[in-house]
Amino acid sequence: MRFLLLFPMAFGIGLLFMSCEDKQTSKKTNTTVIKDSIAITTDPKPKKPKPSEYPKLTDQNAMEFFLEYEKENPENKIQIITDFGSIDIELYDKTKFHRANFVYLTKRQYFDGTQFYRVVKDFVIQGGSSDDYNIAKRRQKIGKYLLPPDTKHGYTHKRGAVSMPSSEIDNAYKLASPFQFFIIQRPGGADYLDDDYTVFGEVTSGMDVVDKINAVKTDDGDWPLQNVYIRKVELIE
Repeated sequence: MRFLLLFPMAFGIGLLFMSCEDKQTSKKTNTTVIKDSIAITTDPKPKKPKPSEYPKLTDQNAMEFFLEYEKENPENKIQIITDFGSIDIELYDKTKFHRANFVYLTKRQYFDGTQFYRVVKDFVIQGGSSDDYNIAKRRQKIGKYLLPPDTKHGYTHKRGAVSMPSSEIDNAYKLASPFQFFIIQRPGGADYLDDDYTVFGEVTSGMDVVDKINAVKTDDGDWPLQNVYIRKVELIE
């Protein structure tokens, strides 16, 4: 009789022990899975920035760079899209460094978002700069360099001529600021500028747009009271 009582008790204890063991095994298995999941989860490595395919230009390397660039990039038709309409210009092949520079800056989208920041009534509109900090950063990324004048090809500052202003830094050689340009609006032209500034193109369509921009109101520093944006500059056929 005692044996019969002990047997169910022993059997029950055995089941309880097995149940506890199963729970511990299950617990261990779950922990292992969590640890495995953590072990195989890794943070993605940050991507390294791609190196620029273009060198940062300086006075020391710019001319050599454009000498090669102009051979591989013969384009000479440009469209300037403004708030007042589009201006089409043709760049002169003979002024190869200035043409190459303008094509290069166009392809790098430098001019997009700049402004016609200087307007002198019945004379000129000047563009390619801005007081926007992002434009300054864009210019810094491209480089800091000047271009020598190239005035010996017989091109004149006639109405519609596209020319390059000299640097803001006073220099006897009239080295040109490569990020800016001006368009002669005056009906009779301004041939007295011919020996000092490089004419490197001319307007082929859109002089009515040049006239509209030239008519905007300006402050005492010739800056338009209402910003005149160059929305985009692009190559055309």
